[in-house]
Amino acid sequence: MSYADKIFIQNCTDIIENGCWDTDQKVRPHWEDGTPAHTVKKFGIVNRYDLEKEFPILTIRKTFFKSAIDEILWIWQKKSNNVKDLNSHIWDQWADETGSIGKAYGYQLGVKHKYKEGEMDQVDRVLYDLKNNPASRRIMTNIYTFQDLHEMHLYPCAYSMTFNVANGKLNGILNQRSNDMVVANNWNVVQYSILLMMLAQVSGLKVGELVHVISDAHIYDRHIPALKEMFKNEQFEAPKLIINPNVKNFYDFTVDDFKLVDYKSTPLKDKLEVAI
Repeated sequence: MSYADKIFIQNCTDIIENGCWDTDQKVRPHWEDGTPAHTVKKFGIVNRYDLEKEFPILTIRKTFFKSAIDEILWIWQKKSNNVKDLNSHIWDQWADETGSIGKAYGYQLGVKHKYKEGEMDQVDRVLYDLKNNPASRRIMTNIYTFQDLHEMHLYPCAYSMTFNVANGKLNGILNQRSNDMVVANNWNVVQYSILLMMLAQVSGLKVGELVHVISDAHIYDRHIPALKEMFKNEQFEAPKLIINPNVKNFYDFTVDDFKLVDYKSTPLKDKLEVAI
């Protein structure tokens, strides 16, 4: 069993057995057929992943590793808010006729801000501080910009990263206001683990710990049967992640610079419907 499997099963079991249902409330999300998408949830889940020990990817269900990386590069490297720059269709339902998702995600990371060192966007500020001010307690990003929420087609779910260097290791806290546990939990864990590893490599640091803070950790009603089937799947050891050591510039990374060795997993029997 991988550590990611262990944490995922523990979280989801706890939510199902001890969580709170919203079936007595009017909810915004709905299924494609118009039916309200209700959830059972727990508030305030915190998971910790030591990335030196193990890469946190599920084996009881397949996580589409390359697509997850492509999306995190779309947001953090391309700083894009247009699905035409993405090699998957996961954002299509939130895009307009031009492909834009509004002033969300990558758009916010690419906005320039004034500092005494000059103008920088949020990503470049992180890269600058990791190299020049690694002892700083102010290395962070935040894309939940209230003045722009009305122009976002979807409010950010994973909205803030806080970075901290200790003993030559780069650690990070991912704050997430909302997490669809079955569809997106491990997807996000994989993405931000990769992000932490990328930033560490180009900053001359070792990678440390990813702390994942989830405010509203929920499971949708229609996902529970598939989730219970996942629990029965064979569990494998975590694969080894290899990153191209020759990449020294954050903006030079491509999807092909990441490789999983001995990744064994069980494919999903049926495609999971995503609540809208």
